[in-house]
Amino acid sequence: MKRGTQDFHTLALTGVTWRKSSYSAAEHDCVEVAGLAGSRVALRDSKRPTGGAFRVPGCAWGAFLARAS
Repeated sequence: MKRGTQDFHTLALTGVTWRKSSYSAAEHDCVEVAGLAGSRVALRDSKRPTGGAFRVPGCAWGAFLARAS
């Protein structure tokens, strides 16, 4: 969804603290994660920090991590 010239979803994520996943490769192939209000998380590609983010409920992210490990 666009509002003016900025992406609404990217605009809504300004001011969050991003951290690189500890499972990401050391050569810039990283997934970054940010905690959001309402027990949600956002995920983005560190190579494209302004390319948008995928937002999911925290319980879904936790279930994914449990299955992936």
